[in-house]
Amino acid sequence: MRQQPSKITNSNGNIVELSNVIIRQEEHVILRDVDVKVKPGEFIFLIGKVGSGKSSLLKTMYNELPLKEGSGFVAGYSLNNIKDKDVPYLRRRMGIIFQDFQLLSDRSVYDNLHFVLKATGWSNKKEMDVRIREALAQVDMVHKGYKMPHQLSGGEQQRIGIARSLLNAPELILADEPTGNLDPDTSDELMVILQSICRSGKAVIMATHNYNLIKKFPGRTIRCEDTRLIESVQEEIDFEVE
Repeated sequence: MRQQPSKITNSNGNIVELSNVIIRQEEHVILRDVDVKVKPGEFIFLIGKVGSGKSSLLKTMYNELPLKEGSGFVAGYSLNNIKDKDVPYLRRRMGIIFQDFQLLSDRSVYDNLHFVLKATGWSNKKEMDVRIREALAQVDMVHKGYKMPHQLSGGEQQRIGIARSLLNAPELILADEPTGNLDPDTSDELMVILQSICRSGKAVIMATHNYNLIKKFPGRTIRCEDTRLIESVQEEIDFEVE
């Protein structure tokens, strides 16, 4: 296995630091003058209208959209000169949670998680079994390991999505509308899990359009608006909800 950078934070103590970044889709500017600093243990809500750049910003952080303008540091890696062969190692340092779960429908919950571990370099069966059970325990789903995805509710499938994101003990969680397909009570349950993960020292960046969650749960709020990022204060969020 290739040696990875030993430190996940930079000299400023940030696990994410983007400066003067411009994010494009082809020639279309999605976000400009992006300056973001995130420390371990911070919970960040990323808000904004559909198409405002939330997902594009997350994709830049995990290098699905390569950084071409500005400077970027994420979880020990410079996004400016990261080599293709190092991108999988960057992504092992983060957990990514999607709105649509993205579970493999032809295998059980346990085998979904086993597939991820095997794909990310694990080989010892006993260690893999222990890690899968630990991740399932973190989301209270140990008893569902034998189930197929279609046998689970939407909330349960997203819990498995969170468990999958935790398999490699990441220091950074990127969640793209993780409660978008869920009812309010289930959304609250998942937020409790994500905030617990954050209190353990992980940084969590969550894109959402659910302002009620932002009112209920603590965190910094960054808004994508008119190709810019703007830090929002709680009073502004309260006004929008009302």
